Amino acid sequence: MSKKEEFKNFVKDNPRLIKYVKNNEMTWQKFYEIYDLYGNDENAWKEFLTVDTVQTAAEATATTTAAADFMSWLKGIDLDSVREGVNSLQRVIGVMQDLGNNKTPKQEEYKPRPLYKHFED
Repeated sequence: MSKKEEFKNFVKDNPRLIKYVKNNEMTWQKFYEIYDLYGNDENAWKEFLTVDTVQTAAEATATTTAAADFMSWLKGIDLDSVREGVNSLQRVIGVMQDLGNNKTPKQEEYKPRPLYKHFED
């Protein structure tokens, strides 16, 4: 198996490396160079493959805070004003539909009287 195929398998086994590339912190070329020099050596990959518990805890806290902010925003909504807004929107839509449905009646086309007929003959 070539070194390139070994690197691909290494990345498949360690999907955390993808996060560094997506965040533009590293490139696949740099990762490949590290792999080419050190192989699977844990000391070379320790920086990239260890789980940063502080970062994970911070992400969890941020998620919890965002959920709490959303819930407080949701509690602050005045349902009566929302209902009034929906009702007025329904009225506007109804008026627009009525305007679209009220077509002017067609006038009968003018038909000239035949030349040979006189008044109601």
